[in-house]
Amino acid sequence: MTIYALSSGSGLSGVAIIRISGREASNVIKALTSREIPKPRMATLRKINNINTSELIDEGIILWFPGPESYTGEDMAEIHIHGGKAGILAVQNEISKVKNCRLADPGEFTKLAFQNGKINLLKAESIADLISAETEMQRSQAVKIMEGKSSDKFNELRDKLLKILSFIEAKIDFPEEDLPEENLKRIKQDSLNVLNEINKILNDKKVGEIIRDGFKIAIVGPTNAGKSSLLNNLSNREVAIVSEIAGTTRDVVEAHLNLDGYPVIISDTAGIRDSKDEIEKKGIKLSLKKAENADLKLVVVDAKSIDLSGFLDDLLKNDAILVVNKSDLLKKKLNPKILKHNHVLISLKDNLNIDVLIKKIKNSLKKKFIAEEDILITRERHRQHLAQCADHLKIFLHKNDKKDFDKAAEDLRLATRHLGMIVGKIDVEEILGSIFNDFCIGK
Repeated sequence: MTIYALSSGSGLSGVAIIRISGREASNVIKALTSREIPKPRMATLRKINNINTSELIDEGIILWFPGPESYTGEDMAEIHIHGGKAGILAVQNEISKVKNCRLADPGEFTKLAFQNGKINLLKAESIADLISAETEMQRSQAVKIMEGKSSDKFNELRDKLLKILSFIEAKIDFPEEDLPEENLKRIKQDSLNVLNEINKILNDKKVGEIIRDGFKIAIVGPTNAGKSSLLNNLSNREVAIVSEIAGTTRDVVEAHLNLDGYPVIISDTAGIRDSKDEIEKKGIKLSLKKAENADLKLVVVDAKSIDLSGFLDDLLKNDAILVVNKSDLLKKKLNPKILKHNHVLISLKDNLNIDVLIKKIKNSLKKKFIAEEDILITRERHRQHLAQCADHLKIFLHKNDKKDFDKAAEDLRLATRHLGMIVGKIDVEEILGSIFNDFCIGK
């Protein structure tokens, strides 16, 4: 089946690109232009006509990429026309008239590229991440994965395990032959080395996922402390409703920010207090959960009535900044116990010390992303497979010590399989749908 889709962004634009991939790609170009396909990889100006009536639809550039030297590995063409909606729909409507042509599913072009061996699974994921990148840090991480940094490392570890497996299988195939003591020691040492490398990769504080998904900041605290006002101030726009009525915020309100290239998702949560209102109680429960999962908590309190007992004390124990708002109304010095916390005095009304708070947030971000150069894991999928690989390696080492080679070999095969699943070297059909559905149509 031949697929087609608009590969450039939707909406008015100077140029729109319609991509076609499959056996019928050449017939589509011939039918639309009433001429032979142009020379490969050479931009050629052609009139694009209605297939049945030869009525002119538009005039644009045709690019022809014969397989396997194309993005998908199949015959592929691109039609560059003017970016008006009517013209795009007219061309797509004509393509649909050609037999065995259909509109592409999200990510289907990249899925074909993977299935035809043009890219591995990590590169496919990094392409999606590059398209979605909103900050320089996200773009940089996606490009590094595209260049093959992670793939090379995971393939290197997999090759080491395969080499160890060959020694074990040789012993199984020839049980009468004793493996030299030197080989047994090397099997154990090499397996331990791989396990240590995997554990080191896993001990990365999930920086790769945080960069990809965004650094999560939760604004929490009692009612009427100024949480929604702080979100609006940091976002430079009216994201949340601000009111003097306590309990205005019932649900979590989020804003995506770019702080000096760091991707940030900042959440305003419901004010935490004793409430009989069922909806507000659910909002408070969400607030506490959001705080629990946040990379940084901004605990906002009113300078006139600071009470850090109970839940506030718990929130301030790890990864938190105490934000004392309404400092313009403060008549006396703060309690020394409060000053022991990582804190900042601000006044949202007078826009006082907001820059100090932002500096503290940025310092927290820099500490979190200090290991950026060593990032190899960018998705939970990678982490799960690595963790399972490590588990099977531990079991293998235990069985291998007991010279239970038959059972040990199976655990080593499973460990190797999980590494292969990361880069897509073995059957990964069950995860392809979830990966490529994240793509936009046309990619």
